[in-house]
Amino acid sequence: MFDRTHDARVRAATFEWLSDQLVRHGDILPRQILAAGFMLDGVRVPLLGPQGIFKPRVLSEVPLSITTAPDGPYDDAFGTDGLLRYRYRGRDPIHPDNRGLRSAMEHRLPLVYLHGIAPSRYVATWPVFVVNDDPANLVFSVAVDDATYSKGIEGATAALAINDGDSARRAYITASVRVRLHQRVFRERVLAAYRHQCAFCRLRHVELLDAAHIVPDAAPEGEPVVRNGLALCALHHTAFDRFFIGLRPDYTIEVRDDIRKGRDGPTLVHAIQALHGNRIVLPRSESHKPDPKLVAMRYKMFQQIS
Repeated sequence: MFDRTHDARVRAATFEWLSDQLVRHGDILPRQILAAGFMLDGVRVPLLGPQGIFKPRVLSEVPLSITTAPDGPYDDAFGTDGLLRYRYRGRDPIHPDNRGLRSAMEHRLPLVYLHGIAPSRYVATWPVFVVNDDPANLVFSVAVDDATYSKGIEGATAALAINDGDSARRAYITASVRVRLHQRVFRERVLAAYRHQCAFCRLRHVELLDAAHIVPDAAPEGEPVVRNGLALCALHHTAFDRFFIGLRPDYTIEVRDDIRKGRDGPTLVHAIQALHGNRIVLPRSESHKPDPKLVAMRYKMFQQIS
């Protein structure tokens, strides 16, 4: 028999633990931490396992999390309505894992969604709810809700987070999560391509590195792909975005004339002016090197401002 009170207690403890992990590790969590999980009443509660639909032993019927692999086709994860499409396990609608997600929908229970953005690295999103079941296409539709709606999920209030009828709120939050996942995937892939160092100054402290767009993401050509990215430290990212620094099509750094002639202390001299004429660090893979057409577009913008 389904014990709603026990189930809600496990989920509340999971959400609290995840919040603590984000404070400790940032919003990208290693698989080993998620697989180890936490202890609740002397019982270990892991958050993921070998399969995408995961139910720890502490729960009797309904899964705790759903996971997508880091090498999966990202755009296929969302439908035209903006909701996450999560595929059945296998092709059998009555497989225990599929029945478990169907039960989550029927009981209106919150889950954790773990999106793999790189090998063994995940963005955790919660609470998410199964809102539709499509056996013909072997997919569930999943919506993200505001984490504040999971605060009172214990006991009889477990269904409130999805029972308020505010589908517009969930659609908006799910769309926001989609954008955030794009950004995290872009950062991880760009930093990996540049071997986790600034392309301008070789700084290797990952905490201080960003993935900068060559052509801004607001432009039609500004896609979040590695060939439109540079791994830059926070200082050089800002300087690049503000056109203090340009990049020639031959991958040579050019410092704007007025900045190069400025007098403003050692940081300007050594961190920016000294870059003029240097070649950037490039990815080893030819397929990851900056797209020459995009670099030329960006350099034209730099020349217009200079």
